[in-house]
Amino acid sequence: MTSDTGPRTNQAGLPSTNPTSSYWLRDLDPLLLGHRSTPDLPEEADIVIIGSGITGAFAARFLLQDYASNKKIVMLEAREACGGATGRNGGHCQPLVYGINPAVAAFELETFSYLEKLVKDENIDCDWITLSGGVHAFLSAPLFETAVAQIDSLAKTHPLLASQLEVIPPTNPSKLTRLQVPNAHGAIIQKTAASLWPYKLIAHVLTSLLHTSKNFNLQTNTPVLSLSPSPSSVPGQWWQITTPRGTLQTPRVLLATNGYTSHLLPHFSDLIVPVRGQISAIAPPPSPIPTLPHSYLFAADPEQGQHAPRDDYLVQRPVSAPGSGGEMIYGGGRRLALRLGVGEYRDDELEPNVARYLRSNLSPPLNLGGQDGELPAKYEWTGVMGYSRDSNAWVGEVPSHRGIWVCAGYTGHGMPSAALSAGAVAAQMLGLSEAGQGNARLPEEFKITEERIHRARQGAKLEDCGGWEGAYFSGLADGE
Repeated sequence: MTSDTGPRTNQAGLPSTNPTSSYWLRDLDPLLLGHRSTPDLPEEADIVIIGSGITGAFAARFLLQDYASNKKIVMLEAREACGGATGRNGGHCQPLVYGINPAVAAFELETFSYLEKLVKDENIDCDWITLSGGVHAFLSAPLFETAVAQIDSLAKTHPLLASQLEVIPPTNPSKLTRLQVPNAHGAIIQKTAASLWPYKLIAHVLTSLLHTSKNFNLQTNTPVLSLSPSPSSVPGQWWQITTPRGTLQTPRVLLATNGYTSHLLPHFSDLIVPVRGQISAIAPPPSPIPTLPHSYLFAADPEQGQHAPRDDYLVQRPVSAPGSGGEMIYGGGRRLALRLGVGEYRDDELEPNVARYLRSNLSPPLNLGGQDGELPAKYEWTGVMGYSRDSNAWVGEVPSHRGIWVCAGYTGHGMPSAALSAGAVAAQMLGLSEAGQGNARLPEEFKITEERIHRARQGAKLEDCGGWEGAYFSGLADGE
């Protein structure tokens, strides 16, 4: 589908052909590099998945291993496999337990458990490390007090969720010092968190499907130019997918395209907005290299002269991992970006102000043994997130577009929710029950309905989609 009146406000275009170099994409799987299962694009498929990141990969896995091994599935990727947001994120998986709907929090915890078990059961070489928790360090007192009030409320209504949290008040400076955030106005530890190499997880899923299923056809470097009703079928029953390499027809399409969703679904351009984020792989101070057992989020109210709060995030690469120098994967600084990165779908450029900020503003707030000044960056890159107008992912069939499903709009928080969201949408596409995916049921807040679309459009201004108003407490911690 294309717009008859030209691009809409915040509508995404095609992924950039020459993106910035992500730390995670420096060692590509040889089977996936330039992979095309067949030399030519198939003319038909039972299901077409557009996008090969965490959503597309797990949707294909659920379809072919759990639901419909006899269905012919074609996956189209504009760039190399997992070359979008999943291959460009912050490298950690941390469910958000407080400040969001409890059903969503429980779903994220289930997704984390599912991924952790999968990595263990299949011995996936993706550097998965279960951390001692995620430290949310508050650099302003009012924001910390707001968070504590929300946790107090959660303890009364959902004590099991609240048990996942530990509050460290400013009256416990020794604990803040041990957490290496001595200048924080308080901290909250989320007990469930992990670090990983996201590309390697998805590479395992995709290569396993290529080895085990004759019905899985992966076509990389095949951007989708348009999606329209097939002229050779009853309108709305089949869809024609146009690429530079030809056309493909199918009765079922899954848009696993996150921030790029509105490129093919223009009327979703105000529901899922592309937002560009920026990350650096910072070289740690030497002699000795510090070892951080936690991941971090640094949150603060707007600074004087700034129009958005601080919401930076950090995870350290394991010092003992092959090819690792203990790099600090540090992202954020979006309040310094042009228009907060809102509406930006190109990841082929860096913003110098943000890059300089990331190199210069890690220590402090983190205590790295007295290190200050600018730290060298081994890699600096950008990636495109899909920010949801109502903060929740959009999962389901698109009303008025029978046969098109969406699983996108994670608002920078896809790692702890995308895999089981993909399992739910895979079941939907085949008319099956969504229950049973890691014993988790898709939250009602994620489901696509006409009523939700109307409510979202009535309840939020378009410009709020990329802003930070309530963002931290709506699960919008970038890059997790």
